[in-house]
Amino acid sequence: MKKIKVYSSASCSNCTAAKEYLKEKGYEYEEKNVSTDKEAKKELIALGYMGVPVIMIDEEVVVGFNKSKLDEIL
Repeated sequence: MKKIKVYSSASCSNCTAAKEYLKEKGYEYEEKNVSTDKEAKKELIALGYMGVPVIMIDEEVVVGFNKSKLDEIL
């Protein structure tokens, strides 16, 4: 089972779409909401990203909601 972490924010429609897509596919994930969690925001910036969604699957990173890349990795 792959470890999935989704960095998102409350006002991000692509984040919502990505999370719904993962749920539809039956994947469990940990959500890190950068708009309500200061530590999550620090983590994301430390990783070198400013925007969301950033989806981390094990060691791989998908920036934005990219269905084909998600399917390829998962």
